[in-house]
Amino acid sequence: MSAGGRALRPYGDRRDDGVVQLSFVLPVPASERAREAAVQLARQMGLEGVHVAAMERAAEEYTFFVVYGRTAAAVDWDGLHVPEVVVRKRSFDELNAVVAAELGRRIVVLGACTGSDAHAVGIDAIMNMKGFAGDYGLERYPAFDARNLGAQVENGRLARLCQETRADAVLVSQVVTQRDVHKDNARAFIEELERLGVRRRVVALLGGPRIDHRLALELGYDAGFGPGTKPSDVANFLAAAVLRREGRELRG
Repeated sequence: MSAGGRALRPYGDRRDDGVVQLSFVLPVPASERAREAAVQLARQMGLEGVHVAAMERAAEEYTFFVVYGRTAAAVDWDGLHVPEVVVRKRSFDELNAVVAAELGRRIVVLGACTGSDAHAVGIDAIMNMKGFAGDYGLERYPAFDARNLGAQVENGRLARLCQETRADAVLVSQVVTQRDVHKDNARAFIEELERLGVRRRVVALLGGPRIDHRLALELGYDAGFGPGTKPSDVANFLAAAVLRREGRELRG
């Protein structure tokens, strides 16, 4: 704990009570013996006052559990330092006007779900004109020439397209995460950009359900966007990053 640091504990029924909820599956049929196995497992994880709130059949010979318990663990809140994406949010009209005034052209953005990943919902939500939750996608912005390449785009092909189109930015979406395949595939794309000698002039963003800004930086990207990201978040970051690369700033 840092000097004068704040100890952060889970909140259940009252502040700092340390109560947490845990869910998992055990490869046994539902029974009182299975319930006790779940309790013992939670205790071995360090939980006290363990209570099985739900025990349901998940499949033949498999049971799903929801367990409550109390932990004594705490986190030093004041000692945490995590990289975050910080950018001023401008409105749709304001962002378009500033990019037109400062850059004088459209920002070329390619987007794709890469490798064998066929889940295009995330990249569609950010790129497509309709966007989601009332937040316009990049295709709707006059400031962007947004090109959604869809799913299962090979890393080599996407890197070559970045080179051929002289793209300002590229959005890579990774949804499949088993055995950390999202990390290996995301890193491989950056290596392709470097091999072609275009990494420095392309703003590379990584997104997906298991992606955060710190992981994206570790994998060689300029920023990472996880669950809950809106198209306007990406639009504002991209505009600022591209103008900064061009020696300009978002003003106005």
